Amino acid sequence: MGAIVNALAIIVGGGIGLLVNRGIAPRFHERIMQGIGLCVLVIGISGAIQGNDTIITILSMVIGIIIGEACNFDQMVINLANKFEAKINPNADGPSLSQGFVSAFLLFCIGSMVIVGSLESGLQGDNTTLYTKSLMDGISSILLASSLGAGVLASSIPVLIIEGGLTIFASFLEPVLSAYTINEMIVVGSILLIGLGLNLLNITKLKILNFTPAIFIPIIFGLFLG
Repeated sequence: MGAIVNALAIIVGGGIGLLVNRGIAPRFHERIMQGIGLCVLVIGISGAIQGNDTIITILSMVIGIIIGEACNFDQMVINLANKFEAKINPNADGPSLSQGFVSAFLLFCIGSMVIVGSLESGLQGDNTTLYTKSLMDGISSILLASSLGAGVLASSIPVLIIEGGLTIFASFLEPVLSAYTINEMIVVGSILLIGLGLNLLNITKLKILNFTPAIFIPIIFGLFLG
């Protein structure tokens, strides 16, 4: 349900953005995004303090970051997006359909809230994070669509596929994961949300995508300690 709500929020918000059509002043855009960043920080902190094993959390972060940085997922996604944009509309002067789609895809589909929210939905039946993300994405899609056009609405399709797929995958894993493992996965994911919030506030420029493997490292520890 969380994935469906998220996709619908993007469509509705994007539709409103198209109606507004560049009518949002840059200073409002900036302040709203800062407010969203603060909300993400609160969500991340509230989840991170639920941890019971600091050592496992630290080891998961270190191992996950080594894996993510070695693979450089962040740069990989950027390169794929650039290649996609170049093939679809290489000579565009203004915002194109693909520009709106790619920009929205990177914002809505690539991030720790996608993974954490989907895991919580599939493992615990808790859609709170995905509903919160839906509200944030709905607001963000208004801002994006007002400047980048209808391509933003198309990003709702990969959002539904990715979040829905992760939720279903997590539900199959639930019987073999202990409560200890699930909790540690959520804690690590919440720490990444803190990083995402700091990025939205322009305090840091963390490559959060390179951190995401850390979310799954507690599964390995859980096999021996859970």
